Amino acid sequence: MEQNENQLNIELSEEIAEGIYSNLAIITHSNSEFVLDFIRVMPGVPKARVKSRIILTPEHAKRLLNALQDNVEKFESINGRIKINEDPSVFPMNFGGTVGQA
Repeated sequence: MEQNENQLNIELSEEIAEGIYSNLAIITHSNSEFVLDFIRVMPGVPKARVKSRIILTPEHAKRLLNALQDNVEKFESINGRIKINEDPSVFPMNFGGTVGQA
């Protein structure tokens, strides 16, 4: 069987495959790179830690933007519109649920 010379084999380790949960992203940039910091904010915890940092070239940042837009459109066509709070000053620190008790 002939293999395509443009084919890229991607390896995904078990640790990376588990993923890292993030509910906040902070994006900064310079003239040569975009930095995406993924953060997990938990209720009642005054300090949040960056869980992952991805550094991209401007061209790859634009490609990521296009890929995310395409995937959001596909998701919404199947599942309905994703609703977001239009007030950027409001961050849901209470996670929208009731307070649990032990």
